[in-house]
Amino acid sequence: MEKVFKALADKQRLKLLDSLNANNGQTLSALCENATMTRQAITRHLSVLEKANLVVTVWVGREKLHYINPIPLQQVYDRWLKNFDQNHIQTLLTLKENLETKNK
Repeated sequence: MEKVFKALADKQRLKLLDSLNANNGQTLSALCENATMTRQAITRHLSVLEKANLVVTVWVGREKLHYINPIPLQQVYDRWLKNFDQNHIQTLLTLKENLETKNK
């Protein structure tokens, strides 16, 4: 779990996960297309995500495809979040978003 939280603590890695969430199974080149990071930085971030088992890779011919692995996220949910009432969580999330928007 520690590796998962460490991996999720960086906003650049979250951007990579967002990109994979939008289009799962991307090559490194595809991930680099719209990124503001260098190819080397993306490679390092992907390595952290892979070590946390949040991203898995599959070789298809000469292409290395990156996929999100949802299992560690589900484990976090099962351990800490599933016991909370979803309506309460949604209310708190809406309040947080409203307060953050108001403070901008």
